[in-house]
Order: sequence, then C-alpha cells, then structure tokens
Amino acid sequence: MRPYIVGNWKMNGVKAMLAEARAIDRAAGRNPGVDVALAPPATLIGPLRDAVTMIGVGGQDCHTAEKGAHTGDMSAVMLADAGADFVILGHSERRRDHGETDAVVKAKAETALAAGLTLIVCVGETLAERDAGQAEAIVGAQVDGSLPVLADPASAGLRLAIAYEPVWAIGTGRVAAVEDVVVMHAAIRERLMAALGEAGAAVRILYGGSVNAENAAALLAAEGVGGALVGGASLTTEAFLPIIAAASHED
Repeated sequence: MRPYIVGNWKMNGVKAMLAEARAIDRAAGRNPGVDVALAPPATLIGPLRDAVTMIGVGGQDCHTAEKGAHTGDMSAVMLADAGADFVILGHSERRRDHGETDAVVKAKAETALAAGLTLIVCVGETLAERDAGQAEAIVGAQVDGSLPVLADPASAGLRLAIAYEPVWAIGTGRVAAVEDVVVMHAAIRERLMAALGEAGAAVRILYGGSVNAENAAALLAAEGVGGALVGGASLTTEAFLPIIAAASHED
C-alpha cells in the first residue's frame, strides 16, 4: 500500500497560504511513491484546487444532508463542487465540540460517498479511557459505529481510510508509543476485516497525533501504519516536507 500523508489545516489558512500549498505540491512530485493531500478550511478548497496539480484536496467535515436549511453547514455535494475529492469525518474535535456520535459520523460518511468523495474516518480514545484500560474497546466501537455501508465492499481500499488519533496526543506534543500504535492499528484492522471481509485488508490506517519531522520516520515504519494525518506540522512547507520524505523512505 502506498503511504498516505494528509495535512489537516483545521481553522487555519487564508489565501496567502496558497504559496505553502504550491510548495507542498512540488514536493509531492518529488516523492511519487507517496499519496499526499491537504484539507484546508472550506474557504480555500476552490483556490487550493486551482493552485495544485499533484496532491489531493479535501474538506474537514460535511453535513448529513445533501442540502437544506442548515445555516453555516457544508454538504458533501458542495465540497465536491468546490473541488474536494475527500473529506475528513469524525475528528475528535468535531466529536468533542459538536457532540458528534458514531451514528452521525456514519450518516455523514454515507452522504459523502454518495457525492463521490473518498473518506478519512477518525477514531481515538481519551487519556482517561486509555488509563482505564478501555482504549481498544472504545476505538473498536467507534470503528464499528462509524463505518458507512459500502455498496461495493471490494472498493473499500479506494474509498476509505481510517485515522487513529489518540485524543490526548492531538496538538499536545505527546505522541503514542510506537508499540501502542502497532497494537491499536492491529485491533482496528481486525474490526475492518470483520466488517468488510478481505477488502478490509486494503484500507489504509493512518496515525495522527502530534506527528512531526522528528517522530515521523519511526511512526511510519511501524507495522500496520499506512500513513499520517498531520495537524500543525502541515501548515508550513518546512515542517511538512520531512514527513512526506519519511513516508517515501518507507514506501
């Protein structure tokens, strides 16, 4: 499987940052064995799509409905129309700040698939849940509850990726131990295989949570890690390019 490195810009980015996106795009061209993508704020999806040629462009969320009276929300159809080819769903910040349940994430995922988008579905436990020995159970339940129904399960590897992001490691500078990442990715793989059959083996499982130039090589070399969902380190070319390069070395 080709490594998949995705930058989630979150609520960061104005048009001046398109220069960073162009530089990342050029770097992706120098690392052809890696799939690279950026998820900018919705205001930049169209301009970023026009600015790059080598990388994927995605949204950070979508509504469960195709259209309607939902002030301030974005539908999957709108994301696709703006130039997005994928969407991140179920990020812990959405689950925490907006009360999104697994059922809501699943509904969003099915709407996004219908609009022709591919998916990155996020799962992850809190520190309290990990300390209580519940991490695998919590994450497994999120996988089971958030996965969309695929009309063609054999296409799962092309339509879906899972991002494991321990909540306590997002934006904190703390990173899960590599051995814990391996265990969790294996547990997620078991859930995917149970839900999708053999097609579950083709779904890439990304790690996210304070990924940076210093720890990327070790994380990406870990068994079962198919890429990274990168937050703050994806905002600058200087910080993001070493992560792409590390993925290239693991291809």
